[in-house]
Amino acid sequence: MTTVRPYRPDDRAALYDICVRTAHEGGDSQHIYPDHDLMPSIFAAPYAELEPDLTFVLDDGERAVGYVLGTADTPAFVEAYRASWLPRMRERFPALAGPPTTPSETMIDLMYRPERMIVPEVAAYPAHLHIDLLPDYQRRGHGRELMNAFLDALHRKGVPAVHLAMVTANTAARAFYDRLGFHEIPVADPGPLTYLGRGTDRAAQPTAAA
Repeated sequence: MTTVRPYRPDDRAALYDICVRTAHEGGDSQHIYPDHDLMPSIFAAPYAELEPDLTFVLDDGERAVGYVLGTADTPAFVEAYRASWLPRMRERFPALAGPPTTPSETMIDLMYRPERMIVPEVAAYPAHLHIDLLPDYQRRGHGRELMNAFLDALHRKGVPAVHLAMVTANTAARAFYDRLGFHEIPVADPGPLTYLGRGTDRAAQPTAAA
């Protein structure tokens, strides 16, 4: 039986595994990024470390098979990321000396530019999130369960709205977010991303059936 529960430190290995296996447009990224700690070190672990109270996992009875994580305050998270997370990454993932030339270097470049998360057009949606599930647990309602846990936690903190940035090419993810009541937020120069947002009060915002 699967359950959604708060993250625990012993979920770390599963968190990394889920991230790696979903980091390429929702699919496996192992063949793209040889160091399998790279993507989790950017998109999963810092949230679990810096805001564990906003990190939830889907547990299948043996291990975590999905997660949702994020921050209640994006600018504050960026400050904490630069001050306390980046220094721990410098030995494993040194800053680039020049422009990135490989997929891994592109991601390392992103790692060292946390200010990219501060997008003026989404200022009214101060929280942001990442959600990932292993393939066998997708399209079974578990993503909605995780999202509801995260939205409710934000709502209890008094955070009015949340945003996310998704790879535009991941059309399956877009359909999922649409069903959960997210709407597109116009951003002047989004690059390969689409920005979506919604309020955190689930009672005030009905969503479509999964």
